[in-house]
Amino acid sequence: MKRQRTSFANTALPVVAAFFLSMTLSGQQASLVINTDQGEHIISRHIYGHFSEHLGHCIYGGFWVGKDSSIPNTNGIRNDVVDALRKIDIPNLRWPGGCFADEYHWMDGIGPASERPKMVNTHWGGVTEDNSFGTHEFMDLCEQLGTEPYICGNLGSGTVKEMSQWVEYLNFDGISPMADLRRLNGREEPWGVRFWGIGNENWGCGGHMTAEFYADQYRRFATYCRNYGRNRLYRIAGGANSEDLNWTETLMKNIPHNLMDGISLHYYTTNWRDKGSATEFGEELYFDILRRCLSIERTLDRHITIMDQYDPVGRIGLIFDEWGTWYDVEPGTNPGFLFQQNTLRDAFVAALTLNYLNERCERIEMANIAQTINVLQALIFTKDKEMLVTPTYHVFDLYKEHHDALLLPQVLDTPEYSYNGRSLPAISVSSSKSENEQVNISIVNIDPNRKVEMEIELRGGDYGKVTGNILTAPATNSHNTFEKKDVVKPVTLEDVRIRKNRIELVVPAKSIIQLKVTG
Repeated sequence: MKRQRTSFANTALPVVAAFFLSMTLSGQQASLVINTDQGEHIISRHIYGHFSEHLGHCIYGGFWVGKDSSIPNTNGIRNDVVDALRKIDIPNLRWPGGCFADEYHWMDGIGPASERPKMVNTHWGGVTEDNSFGTHEFMDLCEQLGTEPYICGNLGSGTVKEMSQWVEYLNFDGISPMADLRRLNGREEPWGVRFWGIGNENWGCGGHMTAEFYADQYRRFATYCRNYGRNRLYRIAGGANSEDLNWTETLMKNIPHNLMDGISLHYYTTNWRDKGSATEFGEELYFDILRRCLSIERTLDRHITIMDQYDPVGRIGLIFDEWGTWYDVEPGTNPGFLFQQNTLRDAFVAALTLNYLNERCERIEMANIAQTINVLQALIFTKDKEMLVTPTYHVFDLYKEHHDALLLPQVLDTPEYSYNGRSLPAISVSSSKSENEQVNISIVNIDPNRKVEMEIELRGGDYGKVTGNILTAPATNSHNTFEKKDVVKPVTLEDVRIRKNRIELVVPAKSIIQLKVTG
């Protein structure tokens, strides 16, 4: 058994001998203790954010079909996509990139669509970008979704003036050249955009800069990203790639903390030398991807340790604004469009990652899965008039109970999932309490072969009702298609019991369970 403990003191393991004696000797057991009357930190809803880049069919054909499309839309934005994303309460949406952000010039995307200049999307497929989806369209999308915009500005090929004017265009409510231009283009009131990324992956596609050079550029650009009225920008520095700790340390040392509210981090769960198929894999590759996902914990902790050294009061948030799986594109599709299928394995990566992020919510203030529609670890696929949701979508639907909930201290004892002489913790859990006192428990069993019999002890409250949903499928590579849209979907968990603040349940092999516990 492996014990996993959150960073809370004075928590002890329960006495569960009677429970375990009742189990068969051949079964696997896990125990969990949750202190429901403790907890210090709120899991920001912004950890459950999303990412939409001008890449493949994420924007065009995904969100945007145009006002004249026969596909039901509101101002050119697909109604079915908006309805699906509103259902999971997405808290923020990052745009326009990604690598595309540092070649995007925002003034090309405003004014009459017929007069907007075209450009070549050099990063993603070399296709022509007609700029029909620009600032006003994105802001309309966010209003339809009821979500906060997170705009990534062009530091790589843009100018300080260009970014400064974009902030003014979006946020100033007085008389000025940019505010007047916004009104000329049909928007009287400013939008008051709060989240602002200053460049993207500037160590790579955003300019191949050194950390020192980027830090100096950031200081320039951030200085001229102004606050207007009551709106206060949350300025996010373009952070490190995976394990590049030097990048994080250089920015923390060289950027005045009053100029920076967040620092980003990107981490993709993949084997960069041989990404492999999204659907054609056996247990060896299944285990390998989950092992790589588990490394996210170590990576986050290393960057957080550096941030703690330079910012012990925790003023600057860690923004995990690109994460997810990355495989080979589906056969016959444009390699530059990064379209991959989405299986139960991807649902596990999503659930595990969200558990890791929840646990570190004291420092992690936002995260954005890559990407929302038709690209990488997408939540939604579209095809002409059709739409389907993926296993990853269902994880975000189950986990929305954690939005702005109090992280609860817990102690977990879990069996191991072993393959070919290597082992991973079979069970991962995240626990929180909502404002209405509901306790939310997310349980992941990554073992594809064995169930786990589990007891949960709830301390510090009086609970008598539990309900749940479970997400599983016949195989780890099960996935939804336009021919069979519901192969992987959650159903009601029938066999779960609570008595005297103790919950007993069986967690089936390769499954994700979300419990709601009330008094």
